[in-house]
Amino acid sequence: MKKILLPLMAAAALLSQPAIAEEGEALFKTKNCVACHSVDAKLVGPAFKEVAAKYAGQADAADVLAASIKNGQNGKWGPIPMPPNNVTEEQAKVLANWVLQQQ
Repeated sequence: MKKILLPLMAAAALLSQPAIAEEGEALFKTKNCVACHSVDAKLVGPAFKEVAAKYAGQADAADVLAASIKNGQNGKWGPIPMPPNNVTEEQAKVLANWVLQQQ
């Protein structure tokens, strides 16, 4: 059973990546994220490629990042705090997963 389940889970993850990419990029462009972040250059906040690199290999990265997106955070990337964003839990998770794909 495990021999079948693991490949199916891997295939499902690969198939969902294009959907995450499209939905995540759309949310990025329509939410306040774009005011302070870009994919590959530091603006007010870090570039998403930097964020993805920092969290690479961390098992709970998507949850940690989604919480920061939704609730804001202070001190992870310097003295300028990130305010809470007006997103749902689901939108925060989509954005977090999209950011983590930006390596």
